[in-house]
Amino acid sequence: MDTLTQLRNGSLSGIKRLDLSCGLTEFPNEIFQLADSLEILNLSGNALTSLPDDLPQLRKLRVIFCSDNKFTELPAVLGRCHELSMVGFKANRISHFTAAALPPKLRWLILTDNRLKEVPAELGACPALQKLMLAGNQLQQLPKTLANCQNLELLRISANRFEALPDWLTTLPKLAWLAYAGNPFSEAQEHVAIDASDIPCINWHELELQQQLGEGASGVIHQALWQSAQGSKGVAVKLYKGALTSDGMPRSEKAASLAAGQHAGLVGVKGKLRGHPQGRMGMVMPLIEQGYLNLAGPPSLESCTRDVYPYAQRYSLPVVFKLARGIASAVEHLHVRGILHGDLYAHNILWNQQGDALLGDFGAASFMTSTASELQRIEVRAFGCLLEELLQRCDADLHKLDAVWALQRRCVDTDVTKRPIFAEIALTLSALEVQPAPMNLSSYI
Repeated sequence: MDTLTQLRNGSLSGIKRLDLSCGLTEFPNEIFQLADSLEILNLSGNALTSLPDDLPQLRKLRVIFCSDNKFTELPAVLGRCHELSMVGFKANRISHFTAAALPPKLRWLILTDNRLKEVPAELGACPALQKLMLAGNQLQQLPKTLANCQNLELLRISANRFEALPDWLTTLPKLAWLAYAGNPFSEAQEHVAIDASDIPCINWHELELQQQLGEGASGVIHQALWQSAQGSKGVAVKLYKGALTSDGMPRSEKAASLAAGQHAGLVGVKGKLRGHPQGRMGMVMPLIEQGYLNLAGPPSLESCTRDVYPYAQRYSLPVVFKLARGIASAVEHLHVRGILHGDLYAHNILWNQQGDALLGDFGAASFMTSTASELQRIEVRAFGCLLEELLQRCDADLHKLDAVWALQRRCVDTDVTKRPIFAEIALTLSALEVQPAPMNLSSYI
């Protein structure tokens, strides 16, 4: 984190990214001294209510974060920042959003956890828009003009006031990651899932928390020892933070996790946590065997919607088949149970060197509506993106991959109705895996 002192004494001259969180109530004019270099400006965690009219002086500014401040409207000056492509104003008090605030190159907009009742129709005139995060507002509808956003890939509208999904949503040609739980039309299914689940309760006093294994937007996971009537067993315990995340609400995540049931390709749940001394919500999960790692890291500011893999990562063809088959089978299982994962990404998949895979993180999961087949095909595109990433890093000869690439192209077809569903994908992958490789006729000529 940078400091005002560094900014004022000139020691930050020439930097491309500035992070200031120090109780600011006004925009520091010294930031304009960085106009020739500054590309990313992070002013999150302050007490700002406005931005200066001369903000466009930061002519190279591409990304601005002003989350956890006190803005009541999205500043109109953003629309005059011609290089600005990512805007993040999460957890403010924004109830007003004028079309003038839309920069021409807008690619990624985060307005999670605000007070919006509507968004301007002009948002549909942002051709570069790929990522739109509106969870935790008071929206009852989206403008029909958003159907014009042909490059929109990720949409978060959880925890709003929608009575139904927009009918044009499932026609978007590139939409792959969708979350809408915690709305009036879906909440009844979530309550049923929590109440009706046959997964047992595990008392807090039976658990001995040990080291922290990880932390995500919705909660913290610890390794623990479970002292049950059958003896001691190592488990993982997820304690929810209770706060709204960019994907939605922890209650919705818990409902989907419980409804998902058991499958070899899912991380799974062993029990619902009961009796936490502070009343925190939680789940007990199996402890993952050693040797499992995240398949990739989450998207970067540059990649926007695509995961980031280790630079030298490569996979053999058998491992690609096993990974793809395992995930396709797991998602098919979820769809049969009426669940849309919503975040089918490599960074939510654990894998080992043999190609075994476990899909986790139900933070964006939603229960499917009457448009289930169309919603399933949205998730098929997410799988197509994952399959593309694996094939790009596969060591096999290109001619051996032709048929798999053909399947991948079907999964990302811009005509949503032409995409296969996961049952067909799993069968196709199984057939291709045992199919002999085509002969290389050039060796006989």
